[in-house]
Amino acid sequence: MTKRKRMIKLCTLFIAASMCCLNLTTCAKDSSLDASSSKTSSDAQTESEENDNDALNLNADTKEATEYTKQANEAVYGEIDFEDTDEYDNATKGLIAAPETLEITDENGKVVWSQSAYTFLEDDASDTANPSLWRNAQLNNIYGLFEVTDGIYQVRGYDMSNITFIESDNGWIVFDPLMSIECSQAAKELVDEYLGERDIMGIVISHSHIDHYGGIKGIVTEEYVEENDIPIIVPEGFEEHAVSENVYAGTAMSRRASYQYGTYLDQSETGKLSIGIGMGQSTGTTSYMSPTMEITETGQTVTVDGVTMEFQLTPGTEAPAEMNTWFPDKNALWIAENCTGTMHNLYTLRGAEVRDGLEWAKYLLETLDLYGEDVETVFQSHNWPHWGNETINTYIEDTAAAYKFINDQTLMYINQGYTETEIANMIELPEDLQKVWYIRQYYGTVSHNAKAVYQKYMGWYDANPVNLAELTPTESAEKYVEYMGDTDEILKKAMEDYENGEYQWVAQITNILVYADPDNMDARYLCADALEQLGYQAESGTWRNAYLAGAKELREGTIIDDSTRASQTTDIAQSMDTELLLDYLAINIDSNAAENLSFTANLIITDTEEEFLLTVKCGILLYTEGKTSDDADVTWTTTKAGLSALAYSRIESLDDVFVQDGDTELLPSLMTYIQTYDRYFNIIEP
Repeated sequence: MTKRKRMIKLCTLFIAASMCCLNLTTCAKDSSLDASSSKTSSDAQTESEENDNDALNLNADTKEATEYTKQANEAVYGEIDFEDTDEYDNATKGLIAAPETLEITDENGKVVWSQSAYTFLEDDASDTANPSLWRNAQLNNIYGLFEVTDGIYQVRGYDMSNITFIESDNGWIVFDPLMSIECSQAAKELVDEYLGERDIMGIVISHSHIDHYGGIKGIVTEEYVEENDIPIIVPEGFEEHAVSENVYAGTAMSRRASYQYGTYLDQSETGKLSIGIGMGQSTGTTSYMSPTMEITETGQTVTVDGVTMEFQLTPGTEAPAEMNTWFPDKNALWIAENCTGTMHNLYTLRGAEVRDGLEWAKYLLETLDLYGEDVETVFQSHNWPHWGNETINTYIEDTAAAYKFINDQTLMYINQGYTETEIANMIELPEDLQKVWYIRQYYGTVSHNAKAVYQKYMGWYDANPVNLAELTPTESAEKYVEYMGDTDEILKKAMEDYENGEYQWVAQITNILVYADPDNMDARYLCADALEQLGYQAESGTWRNAYLAGAKELREGTIIDDSTRASQTTDIAQSMDTELLLDYLAINIDSNAAENLSFTANLIITDTEEEFLLTVKCGILLYTEGKTSDDADVTWTTTKAGLSALAYSRIESLDDVFVQDGDTELLPSLMTYIQTYDRYFNIIEP
């Protein structure tokens, strides 16, 4: 059976099953935690602990959906029209070709991307998954080469994002070459096979997130770009944000991303599904090339190999540097990641600067003002295109309305005195917008986006002075346990609440016990079980991943597995300018430990012909560009690569990297305070 026929059959069966579930029955109280259904605990536990755990069914096993979770998921069928197949039709329209199975490996045989792992999606939605998210996963599991409109093609489902090929006079203009080299290579091979081999004549990168440029060296080499004068076109500020986002808080973002994207989770009915904008991150090799052309204003027009493109800058929307592209000869609009098949993030769970919902909405309205009258096709860097002028105008307007609503309604509640958490639990989209499939909460949510608005305007403080200098989570947890008394009694009460479906509270109270005593296995297992049920109910793929990742690490301990991470080349580090390297060096100095270290140093960078006056004051690194001092304690002469080695603590022989004139003890002293980071720091426990 072809992929297209299989998906058509799948959609038909899915809709039929969905309609059968509309008449909900009253669910019986969850009895899945009876002692008779318990499983044996870890061999490492004592016999008494095993007996206690058996009585509560607390163990490291993955659990099935409880009756409360089944009921919550069944209720979703009554919230949205599962007979509406418009988004399925859009996701399958224009399919040219797709391999029967898709699994991409690197040169060592490591699987870096797999759609084959999701064959279970052929079945109806599992009890352990929100059926709305399940349907989104089914649509994102549709992959292959698609014709968008005359001369515009996309390869979708070969990475978290799409790669787009615009036919030019002598080859292709490529938009957003994916995250991993291996994935973009595979996508280009599919295009070559079915559309013929053609040269790359230009590259456009819509914004400064790595899943839109990391695979660039899978389609071109630096030598090819230089020899053929190939333009790499980006929005203003692209390189600054692309590089800095991966540097300043890169270690923390990467670790947190493992929860957001579920990189430790297996793809299964009880594991990872889609994240709304795709099936997740690929784990191949990322790369980077510096752009050759910046778009600096809306309306700027560029013609590359016969293809005319007009750009609309949209900074501060989905990315700090982002732009849409209009193709006037085709009445087609590339809308980057400003519209997708899901609600997006005003705040992303991996951590990033808060995005501006008000500006996002304004830019989308500007898009309609600029191109709404003529547009017939809209396509983007995630999910699938939309066609027809009226449909597209509604699509863009609905998306703008959703972000504007979250911004405005949150501010209204703020001015009524409500706190961040209160607002997040109060706010919900108007009913008509809730029923729109392409702004359902598969990636961002109304709840955490409202918190982003609160953070943007009000910051972390809720005006309650009790919260000005809170105790640490561990200190608070220890006092909670001291005040509450018997831990076993707390667990028994938590088990009763679990049996009543109060999973959020159970997760909160048991996590306090974990922070007070990380070795309390009963607390860990019960917290994991509660998080698991929350994950099964979540419509947001990133929330599901976070819940299930937390449950997994509570059961197994912090997971250390480099195979779940993308492999990074040195491209980003090499693209850092000297000031960014100095900023990163300053971040990595433990200034509290180095508070007795103060001196001045001239820094000479030979290959870039730059000079800096460095001032270390109480362990704090300050610098002034273009200045040196005759009174400096020392002069350091090195290359930019040498400074990078210092910032990243990769110097093996100091004399091979730095030439010193003056006090030669200062640099070794400074180096003792430069930190390296544990990429696998704890999240769900202290």
